Amino acid sequence: MKQSTLAKWLKIVLVGVGICGIVGYAWVIPSFGQSLVRDNPEFAHCYYPWLIFLWATAVPCYIALVLGWRIASNIGEDRSFSMDNAKLLKWIAYLAVGDAGFFFVMNVLYLFLGMSHPGVTLVSLIVVFAGIAVSVAAATLSHLVHKAAELQEQSDLTI
Repeated sequence: MKQSTLAKWLKIVLVGVGICGIVGYAWVIPSFGQSLVRDNPEFAHCYYPWLIFLWATAVPCYIALVLGWRIASNIGEDRSFSMDNAKLLKWIAYLAVGDAGFFFVMNVLYLFLGMSHPGVTLVSLIVVFAGIAVSVAAATLSHLVHKAAELQEQSDLTI
């Protein structure tokens, strides 16, 4: 597959993920929260804190999508193994682990404030684990791209 074709497909996937995120954060999560409040009015005071918290978790995700777009652009320009891509992947790793940590801390805080259920906090560990997995994968890719960029620079100097 050509670099430009690969970059185009990566950008299409990134746009698709962004659209799914917008639908989830703007429609699914608020609708789900409203139905919970409608069925359990005693949780009405928790709706907006949870909604704001969940919206805040979207910010690092969308920053990572922008960084992914930049990586896809670099791939399209035949700069797949560049120090810039290694740096962008490292930032994605930091964003993922930061978002996972924020998600965990806020779930525990809401549990202690009586705004959550222990089961919700336990289930949130799945999201935390997924965030850590994304972080480890991005950090690993960053390391590999960095090593490949170094080899490419050495190869360019010897020719």
